[in-house]
Amino acid sequence: MNMPKFLSGALKYMDFKQVFFEIEHSLLSSVSCTACKAGVGLLQHYIKTGKTNLEIAHAAIKLCLSLKIETKRVCVGIISLFADEVIYIMERLILEPEEVCGIIVGDGCEVPYIPWHDWNITFPPIPKPPADPLTTTMSSPPVLKVLHLSDNHFDPHYAPGANADCGEPLCCRITDGPPENPKAAAGPWGDYRKCDTPLQTMENMYQHIAYTHPDIDYIYWTGDIPPHDVWNQTHEEQLHVIQLTVKQLLDFFPHTPILPALGNHESAPVNSFPPPNVKNHFSIQWLYDELDRQWRRWLPDSASQTVRYGAYYAVPLRKGLKVISLNMNYCHNKNWWLLLNTTDPAQELQWLVYELQAAELNGEKVHILGHIPPGHSDCLKTWSQNYYRIINRYENTVVAQFFGHTHFDEFQLFYDEAQPTRAVSVAYIGPSVTPYYNLNPGYRVYTIEGDYKGSSYAVMDHENWYLDLKEANHYNHPRWRLLYSAKSSYGMRSLSPQEWDYLVHKLSFNDNLFQQYYKYYWKASPLRPKCDEECKKRLLCDLVSGRSNDRKNTCVKIEQRMSEQESSWRSWLVNGLTITGAFLLFLPLGFQIPSVFG
Repeated sequence: MNMPKFLSGALKYMDFKQVFFEIEHSLLSSVSCTACKAGVGLLQHYIKTGKTNLEIAHAAIKLCLSLKIETKRVCVGIISLFADEVIYIMERLILEPEEVCGIIVGDGCEVPYIPWHDWNITFPPIPKPPADPLTTTMSSPPVLKVLHLSDNHFDPHYAPGANADCGEPLCCRITDGPPENPKAAAGPWGDYRKCDTPLQTMENMYQHIAYTHPDIDYIYWTGDIPPHDVWNQTHEEQLHVIQLTVKQLLDFFPHTPILPALGNHESAPVNSFPPPNVKNHFSIQWLYDELDRQWRRWLPDSASQTVRYGAYYAVPLRKGLKVISLNMNYCHNKNWWLLLNTTDPAQELQWLVYELQAAELNGEKVHILGHIPPGHSDCLKTWSQNYYRIINRYENTVVAQFFGHTHFDEFQLFYDEAQPTRAVSVAYIGPSVTPYYNLNPGYRVYTIEGDYKGSSYAVMDHENWYLDLKEANHYNHPRWRLLYSAKSSYGMRSLSPQEWDYLVHKLSFNDNLFQQYYKYYWKASPLRPKCDEECKKRLLCDLVSGRSNDRKNTCVKIEQRMSEQESSWRSWLVNGLTITGAFLLFLPLGFQIPSVFG
């Protein structure tokens, strides 16, 4: 099957290596935009010319192989999994490639305004109460301990000694063949290359947590359970991994309530989460029904209806504290179903407003859980903006947010829309359990203010623990260690949004502090790359970007601070050299400058 001429010519000049890097790291730019438009245009061309699903899939596989995008089994597997679903969606689209890619890629694409993809959430006609800063009324308040687990990516097929350098999206399995040399062999406790978490590492971590943190009151579990073999997944295999992981948690934490959130890897195909109105064979009900069965071990019966409908729920955790778990896949730009209608899929955000309004009227505080951080570029712009408005409106009610997805140790700040310099909320982004990739495994423990009448239930501090994978594999003995405590390591008076904002300010001009943050961000990985000025700017921008695809506005302060810092240093250096030169010029000939070396 031949490609249309305008596309066959364009494909020759595409930097596919850069495209794959951008997709993998969610750093989409004009390069990804061009590739997206070419791909969507090609697919729409085949559909319009009456090609069958089989013919389109065959052409896509041929293209994947000829461009050496992936190995044959990955090309065949991923296209076979996605073909029918993507074609079904594209047949029903009324969007042009530029518009499709504007939604998917975001800021990396300049696209015309699409009115039916721009929508606003409705708020009750109740005025926002005055801002009420979180304050502790007791000198030593009682506390709760909350364990945050995220991105387990447990691989039941991980095989120590298998090929860890297989050149595919996931390695370290028997099916990857023997390693070409001893250095390519998968480590016994995991691997820094594209490999997920072995069973013995999962169990060792749970055992360590149960022993080291016997005072854990709750576990916040923010999704991504299955491994990264996205070309080779079935409904049955996904459910099997979920069931195995739930059993592990029950074995090690039989009496600890667990509050889960759904990740983007739980579905098959990956990222595929049709809204509830899709009732045909593409329906996601197979997953939501099983989640309801598994989660009922920890959630009340009242949560079952919304879990089965959209995999989100709200539960009262303690007197004065409610936990709301969101299905962030309804904001995910890689969920192709949203192209048909992005307007509040599953009515989730409108439901969130009602829950938060009820909490406000009842004087309750709320913790929000989810997988994809709402300010991440993977979250659709309009959905993210509406969520940002909700957090602004209910800043007195939402006292903490907890997400995962990035695998790094980081956070995101939300600011008052009426007073943009005032931080109103912080989203904590927990480190991944999986080392995928170039990372150490990690987890986090929060100290939460409570339990007493009038408690804020705010985060007072968090500890971050990690496994030095290099050491564990070298000695075949894992040791989990405390990496840092946020409050003491960053010199913070509290973990209020305002203090986190002040930390970002300090990070922008204190390079020693930034390098410390950067080490923690990578969970002390020995493979973390050097971070230049552009890298630093990007990471700091991420911290203040609670709205996705809006970096032009959210990063202005960071860029200003960094340019001012650079300018001040340049001025100091130039002025210093000028003064020194003048001083040397007029020195008496016989005067000796004392040596700094004595």
